Amino acid sequence: QVQLVESGGGLVQAGGSLRLSCAASGRTFSVYVMGWFRQAPGKEREFVASISRGGSTMAYTDSVKGRFTISRDNAKNTGYLQMNSLKPDDTAVYYCAAKTITGNWDYWGQGTQVTVSS
Repeated sequence: QVQLVESGGGLVQAGGSLRLSCAASGRTFSVYVMGWFRQAPGKEREFVASISRGGSTMAYTDSVKGRFTISRDNAKNTGYLQMNSLKPDDTAVYYCAAKTITGNWDYWGQGTQVTVSS
């Protein structure tokens, strides 16, 4: 199993940037696909981005393409989500998640709040 802890959230003005980190411990981080999800008040949790085990393949939801970048450093057991040009609609609790190549998103962090003011 792997344990995940997010950090880096906070309050930022529209147009600003934040970088979220996801520190992994337990089983070797590099065996997991990593993803970021978010949940805004009153809304369902939604997929934001994912990155393959080796870091060569990324996927993004349409609303963040060109603004967010997912990355990982397997040597540091850490994943990242660089968020630029933030909008008030990006306000949510952001969660880091992990899954094996054939599994579901079974491993989750506790979440970190991102608030974007207009």
